[in-house]
Amino acid sequence: MAYFVLPGKGKRVYRLAIARRIVDGTARGARDRSPAGFARRRTRVLRRALRPSRRLRIGLGPWLRALPAQLPDPALTAALARLDPHVRVAYVLHHLEGMPRYAVRDQLIELRVRDPWPVIRAADDVPTPGVRRSGRFEPALRPVRTRSAVPLAAAGALTAALVAALVVTGRDEPPVPAARGPRLVSAAPDAWTRDRTLDAWPARGDLVRDRAFTGRAVAAWEAAPAARRPGGVPRLLYAGRVGGVPLAVLRHGDSLARYTPRGLDVTAAGDDPSAPIALGGGRYLLAPWDARSPATLAGGRLATSSGVTAPARARTGCGRGPLFHLGTRTVGDLGGPRAAVLTYRSPAARPARTEPPARLGSEGQKIWNRLACQTRTSKPVAEAMAWNFWSGPLPHGGKHADWVCTRMTHTGGGATARATLLAAKDRATGPCDARRPVSGTWWRSPDGRWYYLAAAGRGLVPHAKGVDRATTRNRLLVAPGARTAPITLTAR
Repeated sequence: MAYFVLPGKGKRVYRLAIARRIVDGTARGARDRSPAGFARRRTRVLRRALRPSRRLRIGLGPWLRALPAQLPDPALTAALARLDPHVRVAYVLHHLEGMPRYAVRDQLIELRVRDPWPVIRAADDVPTPGVRRSGRFEPALRPVRTRSAVPLAAAGALTAALVAALVVTGRDEPPVPAARGPRLVSAAPDAWTRDRTLDAWPARGDLVRDRAFTGRAVAAWEAAPAARRPGGVPRLLYAGRVGGVPLAVLRHGDSLARYTPRGLDVTAAGDDPSAPIALGGGRYLLAPWDARSPATLAGGRLATSSGVTAPARARTGCGRGPLFHLGTRTVGDLGGPRAAVLTYRSPAARPARTEPPARLGSEGQKIWNRLACQTRTSKPVAEAMAWNFWSGPLPHGGKHADWVCTRMTHTGGGATARATLLAAKDRATGPCDARRPVSGTWWRSPDGRWYYLAAAGRGLVPHAKGVDRATTRNRLLVAPGARTAPITLTAR
């Protein structure tokens, strides 16, 4: 990375030797193996490579002697040499290192680039040069032998003696406790390229570096009752302004917290690493690997900025329902802190058959737009499957209806399944078995008479005990009468 960022002047052997010397010069912080430590070291390398000191050429012999046998292709070096230095950095980070655009933006801000987006766009417009080998160059490095370790050992012994003297002279002074501020961690911007988990989500938003704001968020986290949050160090996922209101999203284990100046709200985070997080105002924070793939329900592109979507709202009266597509999935708002994956099975689907999640088509969207306002749950939902197990006209002058069994998998574990009759007047019809759906309810026909209706999934036949003169056609059981004795309903 340092080699490609260096100005494109001089021979390749000197450029590579200087690049390695720059990296070796940042080894002081190399012991910090955390993502934050790695990000700090990368920033130091980029700063020195952008404006290399002339002193780096003095005493370069040990690094020249340690050069690998294979050198980078000169075609890419020549192409990058013609770019502005910061454009060259953006190109190397995005196109060679594979960092996402929002991570490149954050890195450019660390390098004191006031307006990074034009720089990133300029890097994206650079034509890819034809190279004989891969642009990413990973040489087999030899060890660098610089000088004897004796002077270093002597300096270390002298330093230890001075520290001991200071300890002796200051022994009579009272100890001063170190100031301990609220603790907060975040993943490296490129951690998600190696591990697709919630721990790999980087911190995003325009207030990530506002330590005063994030400090207040962590203080609110630590002040929350222990029953509402675990005792570990929280991870920062987002810090920015949503609708003009500062918002921070923290997470630790199965707890997800949203902090605003009004207070802290803690809910269950769930274990789905890809579920978008609701920020409010119809905006969602996407998983870093999904940041480029959201699409509207109509199939167009859903705009995003630094992993945050443009406002996306369900087209229902209650504000719940399908939102947008992510890859092969469709996610929707079911009232929880994270968007839920919504799936649909048509009336032609057979019982006990599992299918991978797929985008909702027009029929699935239509059913979910009606169903979402009927599915109320006190627990957050991670995934919801709607099986339209019976569809057809209701008897005795009734209009077309759909009978749906909805299985909701909850964020904290467990699942519930409820049936809903979507007719002229939608109604819940009790629990159902998502593997062998059957459900029944009392229904009043347009002429005012009462009937007991029951339907079952394909391949099954409903049987009702407690009704008289029942007839069954096309998997729909119809029995005249009124609400009297309890009914036992089964599917065979």
